[in-house]
Amino acid sequence: MRPEIALVILFLTVDGAVKLVPIQPVTDSLRELGYPTSDSFARFLGVVTLAGTALYAWPRTSLLGAVLLTGLMGGAIATHLRLDHPLFTHTLFGVWLGLFLWAGLWLRDERLQRVLPISRP
Repeated sequence: MRPEIALVILFLTVDGAVKLVPIQPVTDSLRELGYPTSDSFARFLGVVTLAGTALYAWPRTSLLGAVLLTGLMGGAIATHLRLDHPLFTHTLFGVWLGLFLWAGLWLRDERLQRVLPISRP
């Protein structure tokens, strides 16, 4: 497995797993972001993150996983924009993660390389 893919999968797995057992820092950050602080909502976010990550990790469904995770990151970006958080460290973090996610997918999937070629044949 490529390091770009492993890094993204590791980060998102830890992110999703932490939300399954909603510890105090998870509920505190949900409150700060303006989301419900219930355990069920935190678990829902964790399940969505882990499901998208599992789909991304499995080669046959990696494109679907990448699309779902891109949507999830879009929501995170919108939340940070709404709260006027620092641009490069908070708001654009989803963009940086998305770039790694799609770059890793492009490197391992020849079909995606044909659709989005970097160099002309």
